[in-house]
Amino acid sequence: MTFQGPAGNLARPQYEFKPRGQTGKWVSEMIPHLAELTDDIAFVHSLTSKTNTHGPAENFLSTGSIFDGFPSLGAWVTYALGSENQDLPAFVSILDPRGIPQASGNNWGPGFLPAEFQGTTLSAKQPVRHLTAADVPPAADIDARGLLATLNEHHLQKHPEDGALAARIASYELAARMQLSMPSLNDLSTESASTLKAYGADDESNPLKAAFARNCILARRLIEKGVRFVQLFNGAYASGGELNWDGHSKLKEQYDRHAMILDQPAAALITDLRQRGLLSETLVVWCTEFGRMPFFQKGVRGRDHNPDGFTCWMTGAGVKRGVSHGATDDLGVKAVENNLSLYDFNATILHLLGLDHTRLSFRHNGVERRLTDVHGHVIKEILA
Repeated sequence: MTFQGPAGNLARPQYEFKPRGQTGKWVSEMIPHLAELTDDIAFVHSLTSKTNTHGPAENFLSTGSIFDGFPSLGAWVTYALGSENQDLPAFVSILDPRGIPQASGNNWGPGFLPAEFQGTTLSAKQPVRHLTAADVPPAADIDARGLLATLNEHHLQKHPEDGALAARIASYELAARMQLSMPSLNDLSTESASTLKAYGADDESNPLKAAFARNCILARRLIEKGVRFVQLFNGAYASGGELNWDGHSKLKEQYDRHAMILDQPAAALITDLRQRGLLSETLVVWCTEFGRMPFFQKGVRGRDHNPDGFTCWMTGAGVKRGVSHGATDDLGVKAVENNLSLYDFNATILHLLGLDHTRLSFRHNGVERRLTDVHGHVIKEILA
């Protein structure tokens, strides 16, 4: 039995694999553009999760807990490191053109951290909502914001411990600055034709691919502007895999469609970061909440959830290039070599960002909480 019922027959990979790059890493033909980058990547093949259900598993990946109400990784990082650009949010989540992930705002929420550390959601297609004041003269807008700031400041003096109020004041002030900075940031017409082509942003035959490609370009622009933490989603929640990678029934048919959207833009983002000299100071993390089983589900040609052995990878700043760490058994059911949890993976991310996961904590309800709870070890084998 698996998550969605009886297991069917063991099924070979639905795509051919072949060795890539100087390392000879075996990678699927499903993602030919990303496959060309394997010499730059550190693969972790023995990850495990605490749950096989999407929502709790996304929570565990993003917050270190299967339950709601805990801070996301991006919130922890911005809480610890602050912002490098005072005119833009320190933490941005770029949502897929198909929608939002199942755990929704838990993936970018502040949990019990101060509200100011919540991620700002946007995309190339849908910039920050309610940022501009429609049909309001600039002078009147300035006067209104000045009055609001005065009222908020008086209220904050009476309630100095009100973190939500302080965050709201900070948000209004940031929004005012973003009115100047965001329009040009979202204007991709200034990108060269060669850049748009490299990402696939000009692909009129596949609007979803073009939209995801524009999100990838936006991610690069945010990084160039000093945004501390950029979260880029591929796929949206919808049962059955029509809008995401949840291939329970028609895996090959669905993955053909999703891979076409993903592959070229994501590979172009990494290549573009390298060409612009940004990859050496940017950590790129490729992650998922769990893997898939090596057999089909009974009666269909799709695979069920597998939290007992799956792969995530990293490249960029501080990461050893062209290495693979850990392994599952021969069938890909369970991690059997250098078994690791997402606690270890997140501890490694924090380490590469200059943070000690055992010391990054916040006192909540009498408990010193941290992203990795009381667990986690840095995966030193993938460090440069």
